[in-house]
Amino acid sequence: MLKKIYRGVRLLPKRGKEPYVSFFKIFGFYPYNITLYQQALLHKSSSIKMKDGRWINNERLEFLGDAILDAIVADIVFKQFEYKKEGFLTNMRSKIVQRETLNKLAVELGIDKLIKTSAKNTAPNTHMYGNALEALIGAIYLDQGYRIAKRFVFERLIQEHLNIDTVAEQEANYKSRLIEWSQKQKISVSFDLIDSFVDTNNTPIFKTAVNILGEQAGLGTGYSKKESQQKAAKEAYTKLQRDTSFRNHIFDLYGKQQVQNQAYLNVQEEIQEAASSDTEKNGH
Repeated sequence: MLKKIYRGVRLLPKRGKEPYVSFFKIFGFYPYNITLYQQALLHKSSSIKMKDGRWINNERLEFLGDAILDAIVADIVFKQFEYKKEGFLTNMRSKIVQRETLNKLAVELGIDKLIKTSAKNTAPNTHMYGNALEALIGAIYLDQGYRIAKRFVFERLIQEHLNIDTVAEQEANYKSRLIEWSQKQKISVSFDLIDSFVDTNNTPIFKTAVNILGEQAGLGTGYSKKESQQKAAKEAYTKLQRDTSFRNHIFDLYGKQQVQNQAYLNVQEEIQEAASSDTEKNGH
């Protein structure tokens, strides 16, 4: 308690000054160690070299914040959906912490205006803003502790900017939906990485194709293999649902494949029967 009062007294002369005001508007509290928050907004393209040779940016804080955010959201959805099973809770967490959602939240909070970067491409789909939000959550955890970090995620992110019940109704995991469809129909689906490269900012890019019975049904490009698979799965699943001619084409292929498989099995049976017959004749 005394430590908290001491910290508050130390902050008194700094309140009302930038960048404390900007951080207060985002978090609803004043940082103790403002250096952590400044580092959380430092993109790797603007890394600072320290005297000991180390390069400082927000990647380490992003790593920590990613883990803390996962734990906090798991905590929240576990308590929010009392009677739901593990699969539902996992899916809910993934919807909230996915990069597209974090990017959107970061922009709504104004974090995009505070990031220090020299990267040419600062479009939201680079995930720069969502990564910075994760780094800031890591900074809050180190500076204020888990309780305050959880309060920030729940009050400032979920309550103000996300309707958790609406999120629950959304089906964001198209890969799971597509796999469920393939298992139900007994039709093979594959996710094939067809290309990977780096863009002008040296950021890895992945391109995935979804193939159904050898037919390309969807393409997806993303900043991770998982993201590219989800985008490709969304395109393929949507095509199966809305394009009747494509869906019928897939079922026709499946029917032909079944006929070919049965014909192959019949030939194999005939060969085995002939071999057995020859064996019996030779035995006599």
